Amino acid sequence: MKCENCTKKECSKKQKNDDTQSTSVDALSSGDGFEEKNEFHTLANAKILLSDCLACDSCMTSEEGTRVFQQNQREFFRILNLNKKCDTSKHKVLAVSICPQSLPYFAAKFNLSVNDAAKRLCGFLKSLGVHYVFDTTIAADFSILESQREFVQRYQRRNQEEHALPMFASACPGWIRYAERVLTNLVTSHICTAKSPQQIMGSLVKGYFARQKNLSPDKIFHVVVAPCYDKKLEALREDFYTALYNSQEVDCVLTSGEIVQIMDQKNVSMKDVTEVAVDSLFDEIKEGDVVRHEGKRSDGYLEHIFKHAAKELFGMDVKEITYKALKNKDFQEVTLEKDGETVLRFAAAYGFRNIQNLVLKLKKGKFLYHFVEVLACPGGCLNGKGQTQTEDGKPDKALLNQMEEVYAAIPVRLPETNLHVQKMYQDWLEGMDSKKAQETLHTQYSAVNQTASNLDIKW
Repeated sequence: MKCENCTKKECSKKQKNDDTQSTSVDALSSGDGFEEKNEFHTLANAKILLSDCLACDSCMTSEEGTRVFQQNQREFFRILNLNKKCDTSKHKVLAVSICPQSLPYFAAKFNLSVNDAAKRLCGFLKSLGVHYVFDTTIAADFSILESQREFVQRYQRRNQEEHALPMFASACPGWIRYAERVLTNLVTSHICTAKSPQQIMGSLVKGYFARQKNLSPDKIFHVVVAPCYDKKLEALREDFYTALYNSQEVDCVLTSGEIVQIMDQKNVSMKDVTEVAVDSLFDEIKEGDVVRHEGKRSDGYLEHIFKHAAKELFGMDVKEITYKALKNKDFQEVTLEKDGETVLRFAAAYGFRNIQNLVLKLKKGKFLYHFVEVLACPGGCLNGKGQTQTEDGKPDKALLNQMEEVYAAIPVRLPETNLHVQKMYQDWLEGMDSKKAQETLHTQYSAVNQTASNLDIKW
């Protein structure tokens, strides 16, 4: 049996689902604190389908499969129940970080403004026993700023370093896994080293926030609410693990749809939840209105990097970007001309068919782009499978259209204007060019294995 995104002729993903799903959930039910019945008992039986994941190749090892299944509602409830017991030595500070592309889902689904949706979601999570609820926009600020700087540096080194350009965006874990497991060395050296917003948020919560609260990182259980299932795989990466504290930067990822499942099973409506302001990483202040970055459906890496590069490299202020659609609406390019010459050529490639076409061009030496914003989901992050699928697994186009309208109406804030970010660079990271900033905000991507003939697959 072959799933739609897999590059194997015989995919193990769906074959493993039934067996692995049942055995993994059964294994988790023993020795994990769920022997007794509790208020979350029925909710904890919700399951994750690996077929909902976009990661390609042979998908995952059996160990990864088991750990992915642990990133579900059951693990979340296990921590909530531990916190209700008398043994305070086992209590955790429970922090939830919400991706900006998840909020339009809750707003559209429950017919709320995005600001009301954020506050009601925060209120619901805190009613369960969550201590802090954060917005990950600040983490995306860091990721975009670091990506901008890296692109300019790569562009300036393009004649000295073979793999300096093109640069591929690194924010999408489905794309990253595909590149490492299938495309290997052809692509990995071209991937931007800036961490994704999710993992930078992990560093902020387990690093900066933990220090502010005088907590050991292992005393914080960090959950991320995200649009797609691939974020669960990203959280498991070894480079996002701190051996000293036996702690991942992100302990658990729940999709937006999984949060709604919890609401449904507890018979709670978002409109009935008390509004609670979203927390800030800084002292006791609260977040204000929801803001986003430039970009119609995702964090807008292309637009931010393009404008920054135009200014830094060519002294040109670009106010508006004009996209040129190529083969389809998910494959578009943007160019910058100076003195009659095209000096920058960027592309946005969403979905595996477009990714495959790009890689074939790279392999043949016919690659014209300096930077590509690559996202595994057609339509970008708003269309993550964790929030836009109907119960029968088909895309909910009407809901997606509503989400796009909601997202487009959110005010844009440039990362450069976030004073908290600038202060953290100096006070926490010891400067933008420091070793600590490099270690905290960057990682490395490399080939995991070699898979023959994958580039010949017809999508």
